[in-house]
Amino acid sequence: MGKDTKGFFRHKWVLRIISLILALFLFMYVNGSKSGFLRQNTRNNNQNSALMSDKSATIKMPLDVTVDNAKYIVSGYPQYVKVKVTGPSALVTTTSNTQNFKVYADLSDLSPGRHRVKLKTSGLNSELTSSINPQYINVNIQPRKTITMKVTVRLSTKNLDNGYQIGRPHSDIQNVQVTGAREEVNHVDKIVAFVAVPHDAKDNISRQVTLQALDRNGQTLNVVISPTTTNITIPVSAGIQSSNSSSSSSSNGAKNDTSSSKTSSRESSSESSTETSQSSSSINSSGDSSSSDAN
Repeated sequence: MGKDTKGFFRHKWVLRIISLILALFLFMYVNGSKSGFLRQNTRNNNQNSALMSDKSATIKMPLDVTVDNAKYIVSGYPQYVKVKVTGPSALVTTTSNTQNFKVYADLSDLSPGRHRVKLKTSGLNSELTSSINPQYINVNIQPRKTITMKVTVRLSTKNLDNGYQIGRPHSDIQNVQVTGAREEVNHVDKIVAFVAVPHDAKDNISRQVTLQALDRNGQTLNVVISPTTTNITIPVSAGIQSSNSSSSSSSNGAKNDTSSSKTSSRESSSESSTETSQSSSSINSSGDSSSSDAN
């Protein structure tokens, strides 16, 4: 039996078939490994390509203005600008979400007046490119000025229904600080607190009112008022008609009392006169009797 087995493996065709089978298995194994490796590499390459591919995003950013705020007031610039960033997808996404950069206008070396300034960015990754819209802005730099002004209360109506009247309004703040560009502050004519009074008001009115700076034409000016609000108290009382009615009633009562007093006085005088005449008659009668006795 052992000789037959050894003899079987000594045949050339048997060895060739076995070699072919082993070669096929080896070939399939190698190809399978290569395919898996290639698929993994392809997947990784696709992911890396997605991360490294260029992407653009537009971000709305607040505009910073660099200036000496203790000396100057700047006006005319927008509060927000748009920034378009382009670069690797991952960086663009991160920058768009975190907004970890700033857009600014450097005015520190400019003198008072009107200027056209180019906007800049800082804090952006070096692999990103950016463009700002608008790229230039127009600004007006003016010296800062602060003044003190009195508060004026202005009412929307002075006539109330049902004969009620409005008294003199009172503000809990008498003076305020007005700060702004010198040119703007110089045009401030008054600081006004507007109060709308309802026509059917019957009790005292209390309101918290926002103060406004007006010029001589009644136009609102762009200045900062400190404090910005005040509490207004407006007394409301019964009007002249009600007072006249009460006065008329009092006068009529007084007249009636006076008439009654006069009537009583006249009656008392009559009674006194009667009593006086009666006394005189008695005296005369007694005198006559005495005279007759004497005779």
